[in-house]
Amino acid sequence: MSLLLQMQNITKTFPGVKALDQVNLDVDEGEIHAVVGENGAGKSTLMKILSGVYPHGQYDGEIRYEGEVASFSGISDSESRGIIIIHQELALVPLLSIAENLFLGNEVSKRGVIDWPQTYQRTEELLRKVGLDEAPTTKVDKLGVGKQQLVEIAKALAKDVKLLILDEPTAALSEADSQALLDLLLELKSQGMTSILISHKLNEVERVADRITVIRDGSAVSTLNARNSETSEERIIRDMVGRDMANRYPERIRNIGAPLFEVKNWNVFHPEHAERQVIRDASFTVRKGEIVGIAGLMGSGRTELAMSLFGRSYGQNISGEALLNDKPVDLSTVGRAIDAGLAYVTEDRKGLGLVLEETIQRNITLANLEAVSSAGVLNEAEEQKVSEGYRQAMNIRTPSVFQKVVNLSGGNQQKVVLSKWLFAEPDVLILDEPTRGIDVGAKFEIYGIMNQLADEGRGVLMISSEMPELLGMCDRIYVMNEGALVGELSAAEASQERIMSFIVRS
Repeated sequence: MSLLLQMQNITKTFPGVKALDQVNLDVDEGEIHAVVGENGAGKSTLMKILSGVYPHGQYDGEIRYEGEVASFSGISDSESRGIIIIHQELALVPLLSIAENLFLGNEVSKRGVIDWPQTYQRTEELLRKVGLDEAPTTKVDKLGVGKQQLVEIAKALAKDVKLLILDEPTAALSEADSQALLDLLLELKSQGMTSILISHKLNEVERVADRITVIRDGSAVSTLNARNSETSEERIIRDMVGRDMANRYPERIRNIGAPLFEVKNWNVFHPEHAERQVIRDASFTVRKGEIVGIAGLMGSGRTELAMSLFGRSYGQNISGEALLNDKPVDLSTVGRAIDAGLAYVTEDRKGLGLVLEETIQRNITLANLEAVSSAGVLNEAEEQKVSEGYRQAMNIRTPSVFQKVVNLSGGNQQKVVLSKWLFAEPDVLILDEPTRGIDVGAKFEIYGIMNQLADEGRGVLMISSEMPELLGMCDRIYVMNEGALVGELSAAEASQERIMSFIVRS
């Protein structure tokens, strides 16, 4: 293989923190090269430098691409050389068609007028390449997340991509969609495509990558041959976190008490289509000191159930009963749900969990401003004291609580969301995909927080698409399918096979 890309001694400093320190990365033509590391390690910063988001002059070091020194002044500059980056947050316009998205800013035209027949023909060719059979006129908001990810790749192919960079491409995908995307990457590789893959899912990295570069605390600590029998998940994790992790899940001495939160015959209808029932007669219990999981395929109704319970944030014509400590509670608004003792960590931390342009300090206190106020006036000194306490306790990697949340890595953003709800002092914490898109080290810290809440006698309800996570953390697991709870398993009874058997039989 010939060398396509060399990034040499790349150093990038932000106010108060050195994000990258003398990082070297070599990528061969035609390979899939994975870049892994903990949240905040510098992976995304390195890719933003490569793609021109941080232009030449804003970093130290040198980029050599196709044998020449490259000084990209912006994204359009790198794209003109065939370097395309697909971010974790998809950059599609939902109300435009697939064809319009594929050629937005790259229109097929004749004498200044868009050539729609040619646009649709090229769109069909590109969709076939990525395995989609949708019509070019289909609106993007009618597609699932997995298909939207494939549209993003088709969009890259429309720009004559030579080096495709994918940042956590499977973070929001189901198992089936993830496998389809990985298969496509391997197919593109067989056609000569070069890819850089950023992912926290090490099993996926091992499946498709030829080589793996590990970044820790802004430095490249190793580059491993993924086809070498000595390269294992344990070795990758050790390089990522700087230590061995004997256990993926922290141990806990279980001390489960009386029923804390009970839901009986909960029914929810679609917010826009009143005739469509989304949740059907759901009944479950969370006991004091217990971590309860909800397993199920994407689209099974898990998130809809959680959101409908938390202040009726989802759905209409909601019926059923909720009890806390054997007493009925009013969950009809978000404010009343919080007052009742519920907290909800959403799966969409950026869209629904945080105010991205606000500071860490303000985000942490947002759900319980009364606790840092007097006579309706915010006590900013107390707010700073509280948020600084959570910054230290949660190991949020930032030089200051006055940092805007938008500038944090995914794992540190998730810790801010958790801090916000812990400060609200809930009796029951609902966690929806709490470790999505974060690294193994940060996952372990979040698992520790869950155990601590259980040790304090609170109840934790966790929704997760990662069955090993449910099996490793939960005392009981409910299985959900097509809006109904179809099975219940104790920790001793639970296995991936038994969970799937409930789903396929229902």
